[in-house]
Amino acid sequence: MSLFGFDLSNFTETYPFLAGAIKIIFLVIIFVIVAPLGKKIISNTLAKAGNRENISPARTKTLEKLIQNIYTYVLLFIFITMVFGVFEIDLAPLIAGAGIIGLAIGFGAQGLVSDVVTGFFILLEKQIEVDEYVTTAGYSGIVEEVGLRTTKIRSFDGTLNFIPNRQLEGISNHSRGTMRALVDIGISYDDNIDQAMAVLQKICDEFQQDQRFVEGPDVLGVQSFGSSEVVLRVLGRTENMEQWAAERDIRKRIKEEFDASGIEIPFPHQVNITKENN
Repeated sequence: MSLFGFDLSNFTETYPFLAGAIKIIFLVIIFVIVAPLGKKIISNTLAKAGNRENISPARTKTLEKLIQNIYTYVLLFIFITMVFGVFEIDLAPLIAGAGIIGLAIGFGAQGLVSDVVTGFFILLEKQIEVDEYVTTAGYSGIVEEVGLRTTKIRSFDGTLNFIPNRQLEGISNHSRGTMRALVDIGISYDDNIDQAMAVLQKICDEFQQDQRFVEGPDVLGVQSFGSSEVVLRVLGRTENMEQWAAERDIRKRIKEEFDASGIEIPFPHQVNITKENN
């Protein structure tokens, strides 16, 4: 074989190591080009399919991460196989040896198999999706990826947790349906309960026009009696992940209206007694 009058077969025989290095560099270049290109194609294909089949964005992202993960593993396997081919290494003995080694460590790999099987059923049953707020295995946060072996959950402090799929037990998914916005506020025993509830209901009427709320909020009434306060409760239902901001805004308005109405929000008092010696 010749290229521009240059005998490539003679070059390969004369400089086998250099020829192999050139082939490997060529394979690396192909891998670097094909890997991101394939991931881009996967993303675009799933995005179009999601729009056409009305698949939720969270489900589309979950499948996208998973398929890209599998694609990377397959591409890496093909790359390694071709590298062995460059050096004309027979893979049959290696595969046979791998089978024996795999049999030897099979019992130790039970955790890996459990991770893969558990991950498969989590995806099949749609227990969690990317961008959902979940609590599981002692962690709470937003799901960033559901992989073949591990699931990535980002805690609210920014920590990224890599959790083996077999440890995902008792999953609590906080992102399905509407959420509860609950505010408990204490007033002094000396204040008029009916007046305080009227002020709270006025605030609730304002927030009923807030698009974050799908139901309420409303004043439920007296929730409990504390050591120095009567606790009143406000409850409403919001769009998913909007409950915390809504609760903060309600608390702010309560403080403003209670101050304007002269209603006291109890706080701890400290009394100092000084004894004078005669």
